[in-house]
Amino acid sequence: MKFDDDNVDLSGVDDRRDGRGASPTGGIGPGQVAMAGGLSKMLGGGAGLTIVILLVLAMCSFGGSDGSAPGSDAGLFQVPDSAQGVNGSLAERCPQDAADGFFEDTDCLLVKSYNEANEVWQEVFSQAGQQLTTPRLAFFDGATRTACGPADTNVGPFYCPGDQRIYFDLGFSRQLEGLGVQGQYAMVYIMAHEYGHHLQNVLGIERQVRRAQQGDSRGANNYSVGMELQADCLAGVWGRLANDMGNVQITPEEFRQASSAAAAVGDDRIMKQAGGQVNPERFTHGSAKQREYWYTRGYQTGDINQCDTFKELGLPL
Repeated sequence: MKFDDDNVDLSGVDDRRDGRGASPTGGIGPGQVAMAGGLSKMLGGGAGLTIVILLVLAMCSFGGSDGSAPGSDAGLFQVPDSAQGVNGSLAERCPQDAADGFFEDTDCLLVKSYNEANEVWQEVFSQAGQQLTTPRLAFFDGATRTACGPADTNVGPFYCPGDQRIYFDLGFSRQLEGLGVQGQYAMVYIMAHEYGHHLQNVLGIERQVRRAQQGDSRGANNYSVGMELQADCLAGVWGRLANDMGNVQITPEEFRQASSAAAAVGDDRIMKQAGGQVNPERFTHGSAKQREYWYTRGYQTGDINQCDTFKELGLPL
């Protein structure tokens, strides 16, 4: 893929892979909240995306794109051998990756994608007369502490509402490859999905969903599915807006990488991969078909109005 510039902003990035920057927070306690995303939870809202945001996106008319702009080739995730990427600081490696347009290391690709997500969504909020508080991006190796409790590699990439951070342990990328997730843009999709959880948090959707789950314990998993599918849709919306606004040129092959990744991490695919029986009642993220559908819908429309997964699933908020 090709970004619109070679600027890399590390001011919102915490690199904990050498033990620095760990949150002093311990396990989940009073006032703490569950993490969003996290592929190991068999993976784990509403229309209320704020009317002003909806109106802005409904009225915005960004330039079209046929998606055929040249971009980087689709390779497998590249995780540096030394301490999951600390073979030179991010400040040393990432500007060079951005300058030559080829991201040798996945962490630098994620940093640049995070920068572009901040830029696009801040512009959307600005046009709505609002200010977006952007999340932070944290890399860790093996285990870390968060405001949502302790986490390790097996949790997978996740977003913690309590400290408004997106967490990545790049060792998990190897597990993603085992699920058939390939290509660098697949990892960008995961970043965009976790960023979608941040939007749900700042817009109050996450709190609505948690309240609904408390009031309907038997339907709690269904609400989780609605939340995850909405994050998929928001990831697609970001991809379309980023492409049309010129932040990144996404090729048809890269779109395929993302939609295939969305399907690959469907609950049914993961249950089959684990050798178990597919049980829809245990779904927390949605089926492969659902995840691919909602990501594609977001990307094809570029419209947040199209991401009301709760309404379409018949889940009141």
